[in-house]
Amino acid sequence: MKSNVNRLVFLLLAGVSVFFTACKQPARESAETAEKEYYVFTSFHEPADEGLRFLYSEDGIRWDSIPGVWLKPVLGKHQIMRDPSLVRTPDGTYHLVWTTSWKSDLGFGYSSSTDLIHWTPQQMIEVMAHEPTTVNVWAPEIYYDDETEEFMVVWASCVPGRFEKGIEDEDNNHRLYYITTKDFQTISETKLFYDPGFSVIDAIVVKRAPEDYIMVVKDNTRPNRNLRIAFADSYTGPYTEPSAPFTDTFVEGPSVAKIGDQYYIFFDAYREMIYCAVSTTDFINFTDRTGEVSIPNGHKHGTIFKAPSSVVDNLLSQTKDNQ
Repeated sequence: MKSNVNRLVFLLLAGVSVFFTACKQPARESAETAEKEYYVFTSFHEPADEGLRFLYSEDGIRWDSIPGVWLKPVLGKHQIMRDPSLVRTPDGTYHLVWTTSWKSDLGFGYSSSTDLIHWTPQQMIEVMAHEPTTVNVWAPEIYYDDETEEFMVVWASCVPGRFEKGIEDEDNNHRLYYITTKDFQTISETKLFYDPGFSVIDAIVVKRAPEDYIMVVKDNTRPNRNLRIAFADSYTGPYTEPSAPFTDTFVEGPSVAKIGDQYYIFFDAYREMIYCAVSTTDFINFTDRTGEVSIPNGHKHGTIFKAPSSVVDNLLSQTKDNQ
């Protein structure tokens, strides 16, 4: 009897072991086969008439060019592509917006892609038609909220006479505006996004956690031309008063990437003709990382996102045919 009981216990324990081994195996295999991702940086080269370019990086710090131009601009008075801003949605679609002209246009460009090579027909998203004296629509930045499954696009426009002039000329006194949309077919009405009491451009929104949002923004007033931070508990705001500057003067085009437990803020020091970077964990204290990062010459204001290695490898394999 005792022998039979021991045998039964042994069989039960063996069955439990096999069960848990089987349960763990798929998870381990899934982790091992998960596709590697690269950091990708959208870019353009002056004078901005060629189109969309990319950089890529394994660590988000040392960057290389992906040769070639991947979308030639056809919209707007000047038919340029400046400030290309891109997000990837959970279905694997990449959504791109950009500045189409220095002046006169009342909207921004939009296109989408599933592989960063083939793009949908370019659309002009008219967002300032209700303000016909608008001077420009600059640096649209696209943000996707995974909870509401909604896009927000923020840009800078100058509407002469609308705000207190301050030290800027009427045609350079910018404020930030925004729209929201689910599909870029139905667009919300345009609303004022941020008015700190002076000219601002180049805003980028970062979500740290639910009800915890950061905005990096450029103070565009003379002689400042520096970057500051504001905080909010909703991506549409309202945002706090801007912080003290965390950069020197004459910088623009901030981009943010989460690298490990640090947030890296990249920006263009356009008088020095170099790209700079700082890191932070709280957006209050910053460490200069300019000497550690490496970004190819000629790169201009873009945004950073992640893409599967298969997408990046496909881009690299086709560069010879795209130069």
